[in-house]
Amino acid sequence: MMSHSEKSDTLVFFVNGRKVIEKNADPEVNLLFYLRKKLRLTGTKYGCGGGGCGACTVMISRYDSSSKKIRHYSATACLIPICSLYGAAVTTVEGIGSTKTRIHPVQERIAKGHGTQCGFCTPGMVMSIYTLLRNHLQPSTEQLIETLGGNLCRCTGYRPIVESGKSFSTETSCCQMKGSGKCCLDQEENESENKNDVCTKLYKEEEFLPLDPTQELIFPPELMRMAEEPIQKTLVFQGERVTWISPATLTDLLELKLQYPKAPLVMGNTFVGLNMKFKGVCYPVIISPSRILELQVVMIDAKKGLTIGAGCSLAQVKEILTEMISEFPEEKTQTYQALLKQLRTLAGQQIRNMASLGGHIISRMARSDLNPVLCVGNCILNLASKEGIQQIPLNDHFLAGSPDANLTSEQVLVSVFIPLSRKWEFVSAFRQAQRQQNSLAIVNSGMRVHFKDGTNIIMDLNILYGGIGSTTVSANKSCQQLIGRAWNEEMLDEACRLVLDELTIPGSASGGMVEYRRTLMISFFFKFYLEVLQELNIRDHRYPDIPKKFQSVLEDFPLTIPHGIQTYECIDSHQPLQDPVGRPVMHQSGIKHATGEAMFCDDMPAIDEELFLAVVTSTRPHAKIISIDVSEALALPGVVDIITSQDVPAENGDEEERLYAEDEVICVGQIVCTVAADSYFHAKQAAKKVNIEYEDVEPVILTIKDAIKHKSFIGSEKKLEQGDIKEAFQTVDQIIQGEVHMGGQEHFYMETQSVLVIPKVEDKEMEIYVSSQDAALVQEKVASALGVSKNRIMCHMRRAGGAFGGKMTKPALLGAVAAVAANKTGHPIRFILERGDDMLITGGRHPLLGKYRIGFMNNGKIKAADIEYYINGGCTPDESEMVIEYALLKLENAYKIPNLRIQGRACKTNLPSNTAFRGFGFPQGSFVTESWITAVAAKCNLSPEKVRELNMYKTVDKTIHKQEFDPKNLIRCWDECMEKSSYYSRKEAIELFNQQNYWKKRGIAIIPMKFSVGYPKTYYHQAAALVHIYTDGSVLITHGGTELGQGLNTKMIQVASHELKIPMSDVYLSEMNTAAVPNTVSTAGSVGADVNGKAVQIACQTLMKRLEPIISKNPNGTWKEWANEAFTQSISLSATGYFRGYKANMDWVKGEGDVYPYFVYGAACSEVEVDCLTGAHKNIRTDIVMDACFSINPAIDIGQIEGSFTQGVGLYTMEELKYSPGGVLYSRGPDDYKIPSVTDISEELNVSLLTSTKNPVAIYSSKGLGESGMFLGSSVFFAIVDAVTAARKERGLTQAFMMNSPATPELIRMICLDKFTDLIPQDDPTSYKPWSISVA
Repeated sequence: MMSHSEKSDTLVFFVNGRKVIEKNADPEVNLLFYLRKKLRLTGTKYGCGGGGCGACTVMISRYDSSSKKIRHYSATACLIPICSLYGAAVTTVEGIGSTKTRIHPVQERIAKGHGTQCGFCTPGMVMSIYTLLRNHLQPSTEQLIETLGGNLCRCTGYRPIVESGKSFSTETSCCQMKGSGKCCLDQEENESENKNDVCTKLYKEEEFLPLDPTQELIFPPELMRMAEEPIQKTLVFQGERVTWISPATLTDLLELKLQYPKAPLVMGNTFVGLNMKFKGVCYPVIISPSRILELQVVMIDAKKGLTIGAGCSLAQVKEILTEMISEFPEEKTQTYQALLKQLRTLAGQQIRNMASLGGHIISRMARSDLNPVLCVGNCILNLASKEGIQQIPLNDHFLAGSPDANLTSEQVLVSVFIPLSRKWEFVSAFRQAQRQQNSLAIVNSGMRVHFKDGTNIIMDLNILYGGIGSTTVSANKSCQQLIGRAWNEEMLDEACRLVLDELTIPGSASGGMVEYRRTLMISFFFKFYLEVLQELNIRDHRYPDIPKKFQSVLEDFPLTIPHGIQTYECIDSHQPLQDPVGRPVMHQSGIKHATGEAMFCDDMPAIDEELFLAVVTSTRPHAKIISIDVSEALALPGVVDIITSQDVPAENGDEEERLYAEDEVICVGQIVCTVAADSYFHAKQAAKKVNIEYEDVEPVILTIKDAIKHKSFIGSEKKLEQGDIKEAFQTVDQIIQGEVHMGGQEHFYMETQSVLVIPKVEDKEMEIYVSSQDAALVQEKVASALGVSKNRIMCHMRRAGGAFGGKMTKPALLGAVAAVAANKTGHPIRFILERGDDMLITGGRHPLLGKYRIGFMNNGKIKAADIEYYINGGCTPDESEMVIEYALLKLENAYKIPNLRIQGRACKTNLPSNTAFRGFGFPQGSFVTESWITAVAAKCNLSPEKVRELNMYKTVDKTIHKQEFDPKNLIRCWDECMEKSSYYSRKEAIELFNQQNYWKKRGIAIIPMKFSVGYPKTYYHQAAALVHIYTDGSVLITHGGTELGQGLNTKMIQVASHELKIPMSDVYLSEMNTAAVPNTVSTAGSVGADVNGKAVQIACQTLMKRLEPIISKNPNGTWKEWANEAFTQSISLSATGYFRGYKANMDWVKGEGDVYPYFVYGAACSEVEVDCLTGAHKNIRTDIVMDACFSINPAIDIGQIEGSFTQGVGLYTMEELKYSPGGVLYSRGPDDYKIPSVTDISEELNVSLLTSTKNPVAIYSSKGLGESGMFLGSSVFFAIVDAVTAARKERGLTQAFMMNSPATPELIRMICLDKFTDLIPQDDPTSYKPWSISVA
């Protein structure tokens, strides 16, 4: 034991240049919590709690006394224990600039470049780019890609964020016209400049502040002195449950390992931290060896290889390997190149900066990208213990955790020796994930072969896989049998059979995708075979080269970031400069987003005596509640009360949806009770101790198929019909029928559901601050639950960190749950859902099953269609009936089908209730339509665009619901998209590419769109606004819409500025609240700016009419003078504006109605490239043309188009919800659920708004564009279908096929049938219970 004098319990670090001293810091407190709750620096956001989204990115700076350099690196604050920060300087978004001091150029450019919408992810983006600039003043494109790979954004589509970062670079990512030296962007710009009506600039780069590195915060000199003269004391921090010990020397560390053999060593906390957070693991003692120099060693032996300290971060390892590769011959760096390849896509930059090499190895994760490569590279682990230095091989026995090949409890991994490769030795690495970057591999592999010198005879062979079993596995037996064989096709065929026989994956294996994972094993080996064959040919031409058609498959898809051109109609040159309507004005809160000063619900300061709420949710899909035992939970420290259905004063929701479960639960994730405690940590701990006894109830209905079987539906069947279906089917040339499944989608708004409830002392009043699209519904539900009138409940909604439909109905339920807790305890309640709880409880987009029967002529003309839709509504009605109605009403998309019958049902199942989501039924319904359009084209041997064009509406006509419309702009969008995308010339180029490449295929698709905005009822379109003019001339607006990131408030300020003829700077808009504007409707349906703009306009026009006599008397007066004069004349300077709404109706009995106020037209053309061996795909280019009519704000509208398109790309190609056979949602965070990241967007993304179009219905002839772009993401899906079709055709597979959505790598690979998929053993589905089920 160490004496007391050798210990210290004082934590010293700096935050934004200020010294922080903590006595006895709690090891379970992370930096994110400390910044937000202790230091009140709320710019750093909580997004996921697991380091997967980047919202909490900060910069950590440390001084290296040996190199005399300061190292700056980005890190996720949610995973950093504050105890690990001894001697570090932390910089948050508040520390680099603010509106009160000065704005940093990074903050300015991301705001003025329109790289922020909801703004929740923006501080994290800012800090990632800022950290990059601290290390590289003029970063390369590659460095920017790496930097932003760990940051997710759900709103923007990334392009404007990337542009903000690229503005600091001298590099260009343009194509240089494929070698001509001219830039396509310049060419387009010059063409556009010749057209006076078209603009291509959304901001002025010349106005950006220059980057001045001399103005940055200096590294605190005190920390330099501390690093130069390190204290030799062991740091000990004692928390409530955990003790953190940080020794100063290796000797002390080894003593501690003897004393605490079970204590984990923590460097970056990216493994242990996740276990503590998500698996509830508690380590009584944690040892941090971060101060031990021996663990940071880097030694190079030019003859043998490289030794890297176990404490080096993966980012440092990447730098070291890059240097080694540049200095040594290629043949000697085979292992280093393979490791570097894996490091480029392993996790995000922040995690690579934090995670240590030693931690990565010792954790032995089943899907580790590095361990298989380190193993085949014959690496050695250098260990230390009190008994001295030992070495063990990093081999398959070690990775499998075999006791005889493992570390003892007293041993510590000090360093890793990675040998140089030999002349006839080849090493490769492979991985396939759901997403190209920042995604755990589905399967990865390290492979090595050593040949007898100068031959192709195998002397040694190693093949290891991750993602196949619970540990990294080796195909040892297979490799042994192949020794002595020549490297040829016979060996390849034998190797594939041997590997599949040796490494089996049971059908019920965790993670699912069993056949896909089997296929990847041998697909990877085939790639390795080709790579080695190619290398052998380069070294000795006696050996055959690989066929040219195979060569491209050896090239991984490059990590690229989006660029493109945005074109829109310029404003009239005579428009006053002060008039902002039609100009690309920056988001009203853009700068505040970028500085972290924009306040979201959980950013509000702590309220005196506030309590934190944690939920206890059902673990059964359908069961009776027998008992709830809260005694153990109530006994825990900090717990104030536990709230159940019995504590609801009045209405516990309604018959269909309860606030708190009463007698039974109807899905996994239903709220049974909540725990109120003095901290969220205590509330969460207590929630785990609530014991609920259930009695299962049958049936358990999870899938659409189950619901149809049990006739379990929500509402009545909806049906529309036109023409004579029966007769039409008798007169057509051909008939096809089939079905297509489409999975659901998680909203993944960056800010989780949040509510703060403050009970008042008097008259049962309550103030509610909520992140919601419908504050009035929150007010209604709370009032109903408490049994008070609505006038006692005041709801405030300033901004939401994204919503996308997910904050329409759910916040009302959660707000009422919190209000009941506040009512019972008498305390303010802060209720912020963790990401996992949010995804479990709140539901998402409805999965859909579409059945079709289509009659058509041989020329592709469709004469008849009989369609059935079923959506999985979950356990309560929510918005399901309206979603199925919308799916039916909008099903026809752009096509005139003369004889059409459509029927739809919403299925009631034992899953969490699905709800509204951007596009609201249209992305699902029209996807099915495009699927059978594609199927008709295939049957007629025609190209899909020809069949689409043939069947599109051409003249003024009526929809399926008898609403008249003019498709002129639909045709214009289609034609312009064809022209701008150079569709036919690119299609020819793609056909040539496909002829020249066997394992990679390209595809292209163009999709038209007719999207109807709004609601089928007039009263849903009503809106109100309140406008005040103060005597100093300033104007305050309040309206009934909610700011969700869509720029609604910015547009409202533009409207007021235009109507009142004053600068935007004179207009202020604070928040939406139910006390100022009552009886509001939800902000949704793409009409938020339309209807609230009308209300603001009416109010402003009322005020201007009152001011008219004063202005006419004093036309040269100032606005302030006119306002003062009105006041002295007792003229009211306050006015309400009320818009009754667009006329809309639907009669389902007659099957007709003018349902929607207008249509938005558009078209998108996308090109992709598919790797047929892995199922990966790359989005190459997308061109979008949209009919926006007159855009109030082109920057916001284009941002909405790009953002919704990107969300659509996620829906159709990537985002997959996985459910267990027991109804448990597996996908509950960014590790399991993948939304598009910066490298998943089309490398070239061009958006063009139609010019010279009018929409007389809406304000200023504009159109609502918030949702329509979502469906255009399907153009990527159908481009993938086109590529897959080419692959199947070349393989002789001419039979029709139907691809379900999303087109994940698994789906793509398994539909590209070949000799490898033929080898895969097929499991009898009745012989095992699958890990996951499809609920569509």
